[in-house]
Amino acid sequence: QVQLVESGGGLVQPGGSLRLSCAASGSFDSGNAMGWHRQAPGKQRDWVARIRSDGEQWYADSVKGRFTASRDNAKNTVYLQMNSLKPEDTGVYYCNTVIGGNRVYWGQGTQVTVSS
Repeated sequence: QVQLVESGGGLVQPGGSLRLSCAASGSFDSGNAMGWHRQAPGKQRDWVARIRSDGEQWYADSVKGRFTASRDNAKNTVYLQMNSLKPEDTGVYYCNTVIGGNRVYWGQGTQVTVSS
């Protein structure tokens, strides 16, 4: 099993920045790609970003240019730097990884609230 623990969420004003972390433990292989998703109450959980083991990144259009994913494979940790935050970025942010092509692991989520 794999455990994923997000941290770094909080309340921030529009235009502000926040850096999320996701620490993986257990049977996690740093060769696995990791992703970030977010979910607002009553909304679907939407994909936000993906980062491959070699650092290649992909982003949803809604966050492209504002969010940056990175990872420290030695620490089994992935980060999401969020800049120029907007109220619509509010939600619970989850990191995830897929093992063996079919086993999906999620963290517990960390709340991000963007409000003045």
